[in-house]
Amino acid sequence: MKPENDVVGSTTDRPRQTVVALISFFTGAFLMSAFLTVGHRDWPSYLLSLRPKPMISGPSPTTPIQLQTILHYATSKVTPQQSLQEITQSFNVLKSCKSPCNFLVFGLGYDSLMWASFNPTGPTLFLEETPEWVTTVLKDAPWLNAKTVSYRTRLKEADQLLASYRHVPECLPGRAYLKGNRKCRLALENLPDEVYEREWDVIMVDAPRGYFADAPGRMAAIYSAAVMARARKRVGNTHVFLHDVDRKVEREFAKEFLCMKFKVGGVGRLWHFEIPPNNSTSSTTFCD
Repeated sequence: MKPENDVVGSTTDRPRQTVVALISFFTGAFLMSAFLTVGHRDWPSYLLSLRPKPMISGPSPTTPIQLQTILHYATSKVTPQQSLQEITQSFNVLKSCKSPCNFLVFGLGYDSLMWASFNPTGPTLFLEETPEWVTTVLKDAPWLNAKTVSYRTRLKEADQLLASYRHVPECLPGRAYLKGNRKCRLALENLPDEVYEREWDVIMVDAPRGYFADAPGRMAAIYSAAVMARARKRVGNTHVFLHDVDRKVEREFAKEFLCMKFKVGGVGRLWHFEIPPNNSTSSTTFCD
């Protein structure tokens, strides 16, 4: 996700150092093997040109995007913004998800290559608020599927939105919907059609910005993730990961819409919810 302090390339915290150290350790042998195999000049091309080979048993073959990710993090000074422990929570769910896994991520940034590589056989879609940031990221990783979205909310309105949404019928769980829902300000009503046309197995909310008064805040992203999860028709529950729960707005909106009874895990600043479908028209709150 885009660094919330807007300092590009900041890597001062220990969790990030841990992540890059582990990535470097595990990928070093792989890169060295490729280097020795093909010589001193063309080993990057060799890595990116590899294709999965048929296997009778054992783990799935490495995919091109995973190889691109290895190359990126092995040669970059910037690292994912979540800690190793936080990343592992989402990684374990994506690893166990029946293929293909539909993965929706609110946010785009230094960790996007990593998330896409964790879901190599399924669609991963990133939603980002800042067009300039999308252009910056896609310049180095054009194969990522990232869309620019707009938000109608501001962080300074969080308390008022939380207090007033129950007076708007189109916001209530029995009647809530997203596409074209202009009456409910918490509903993300103008997302790309791809978002509405697919049911998402895993949703990561790590954006938009929520650290100054005029920022969009994550109120609408949290609400919309809850609406998507409740409307699911496919077998199984929806996994929702919410980052930065050390902040008041994230915590309060998670408790209101994602529901603590559905919280199945969490570490550091990350909470993990597993939300079952609920199409009941008689529900008056999201956490009935």
